[in-house]
Amino acid sequence: MFTTLTSFSRARRTAIAALLLSLAPLAAHADALDTIAKNGTLRVAVPEDYPPFGSVGADMKPQGYDVDMAALLAKSMNVKLELVPVNSANRIPYLTTNKVDLVISSLGKTPEREKVLDFSTAYAPYFQGVFGPADIKVTNPADLTGKTVGATRGALEEIALSQMAPNATIKRFEDNNATISAFLSGQVQLIAAGNIVAAAILSKNPPRRPEAKFIIKDSPCFVGMNKNEPRLMTKVDDTIAQAKKDGTLNTMSKKWFNQPLPASL
Repeated sequence: MFTTLTSFSRARRTAIAALLLSLAPLAAHADALDTIAKNGTLRVAVPEDYPPFGSVGADMKPQGYDVDMAALLAKSMNVKLELVPVNSANRIPYLTTNKVDLVISSLGKTPEREKVLDFSTAYAPYFQGVFGPADIKVTNPADLTGKTVGATRGALEEIALSQMAPNATIKRFEDNNATISAFLSGQVQLIAAGNIVAAAILSKNPPRRPEAKFIIKDSPCFVGMNKNEPRLMTKVDDTIAQAKKDGTLNTMSKKWFNQPLPASL
């Protein structure tokens, strides 16, 4: 009997020890929002070579829509902001290896990315569309009948527009610069491009100023964060919602994209 009780006691202790070991990673996991508050710093991955989302200004300081978004979040958390320049290839690895707390780098949502990180609500417009001067009345693909539209050969918007507007006259060019030049010189009435291209044209303040006519494909930008951080997610989403409500995001959109924030965002 003594041997049996002793064996039972040992087995019980072993089971308890195994349970404690299995719970150790959960206990060791620190809540990200608490960690940010404790450190007093929000580390954000931002682009450095992708204007108007992020670039280096004449004063050698980071600037852009994403930089302003990062600053807005740091302010809402009452912490300092640390900007970490990234590119498309390393922005997600920087997050998953804990080099940054958030990724704000014109990040689109895809099923593959959703396997390794979580996304906020959309904070920035990113879309392919048809753009043109205010005096050309176009609101949908059918209105392109009889119109000439410039597009970059092989680009998403060129392929999609060919299917959406078979009666449009699409003039195809080999790169974005050639497409932009064709629009500015009047070779085409309208241009099919990303809103970033349209913003680049507007920044030059040309006589023919493109405004958005309709969206071909909508692919907005989201703040990326590590998985299973519900409090951080709520804080980010609440800040974005407030910025939409009080007009802050609309002001940022006009500043960096020269267009108001789309109603669909």
